[in-house]
Amino acid sequence: MSNPIAIPSVSVTYAQDGTSTKANALGMRPMQERAYQKRGEQYLLIKSPPASGKSRALMFIALDKLENQGLKQAIIVVPEKSIGASFHNEPLSKYGFWADWQVEPRWNLCDAPGGDNGGKVDAVKKFLASDAKVLVCTHATFRFAVDRFGVEMLDDRLIAVDEFHHVSANPDNKLGDHIRQLMARDKTHIVAMTGSYFRGDAEAVLHPDDEARFETVTYTYYEQLNGYQYLKQLDIGYYFYAGRYSDEIMQVLNPNEKTILHIPNVNSRESTKDKIREVEHIIEELGEWQGIDPQTGFQLVKTTDGKVLKIADLVDADPSKRDKVVAALKDPAQKNNRDHVDIIIALGMAKD
Repeated sequence: MSNPIAIPSVSVTYAQDGTSTKANALGMRPMQERAYQKRGEQYLLIKSPPASGKSRALMFIALDKLENQGLKQAIIVVPEKSIGASFHNEPLSKYGFWADWQVEPRWNLCDAPGGDNGGKVDAVKKFLASDAKVLVCTHATFRFAVDRFGVEMLDDRLIAVDEFHHVSANPDNKLGDHIRQLMARDKTHIVAMTGSYFRGDAEAVLHPDDEARFETVTYTYYEQLNGYQYLKQLDIGYYFYAGRYSDEIMQVLNPNEKTILHIPNVNSRESTKDKIREVEHIIEELGEWQGIDPQTGFQLVKTTDGKVLKIADLVDADPSKRDKVVAALKDPAQKNNRDHVDIIIALGMAKD
C-alpha cells in the first residue's frame, strides 16, 4: 500500500471563541435561540449547518406550538430512518427549558420494523386519531400517507421537514407537491430545516411565491465554525485523477486518520455502476480482510503495518447487515470512544 501523497488544499483558520456551543438560561445555543424567537411564525425556514442543533431547535419550537399556539400534534419528517434517532426523548428541563421532549416509542416510526409503506402509513392515521402529540416518520411514509388520506388530515398540526432540500418546485416532486397543497390550504404550520438550501439538479427548492411566505432564520457556517472551542483549522483538498476513482483512492486515503468516505452515486459518471464491488476494492486496497465483528457488523481489515481497521459499510443495503452497523454507530455507550470505528463508507446516507 503506497503512502498517501500531499495534495493541494485551501486552509481556513477559526476564532475558537466557543460561542456556538454556549447555552442560555433555557438551554438554547445561539442558533436555537435565534430560531425560537420566530416560533410564532406559521411558515418557518431554518438554514443552518450540520451539527448546529437544528433538531433540538425544532423541539423547542414544536413544544411551544403544542402548548401555547393551539396546535393539536407535531409530525417530524426525516429523509432516512437513521435520522429519526435525533428526535428521541430529550430532558430539556434539565437545562432550563419549561418542558421535556417526549416521543412515545410506538410513534417513532423510524425505529419500527418494515418498509415505509403499508403498516407505517396505517400508523400515521392512528396517530392522527389519537391524543398523542408527536410522531416521527420518513419522507416516504409521509408521502404515502398524504397520498392515501389527503392534506386535510393535517389541519391544525405542525409539519416539520428535516433536510428540506429534498423538496423541489418541480411538479413531479411528490414531497414538494404536498408542501404546496398544505400551503394552499393554509391550515397547517410548517417548519423547514436544511443545511444546504439548494439542489444538485439545479431545481428550485420552492416556488418564489411560496418561499416568500416563509420567515427565514439563517445561521451561517462561519458563525458555527468560528464558535467551536477546539476547531483550529479546516483544510479542503483537491486531487485530480484519470480513469477510475477507486484505482486512485489510496493516493488520498490515509488509513491512520478517521475518515468518512462518500462514494459516487451510481448514476454519476464517476461510478463504476457496481457500488458493492467498489467498496470491496477499497477494502482490498486498505489491507487484508480479517472478517466481520459479530457485535457491530464492522469490517475488520489488517493493514501492512499491523493495524486492524474497523470499517462501517453503509453502502450494502441488506437490512440484516446495515441495521446492525447503523445501530453500532448510534450506540450511546460509544459516543466518546474514538477507537470505536476508523472508516465509514457510505453512499446515500453520507449526504444526510
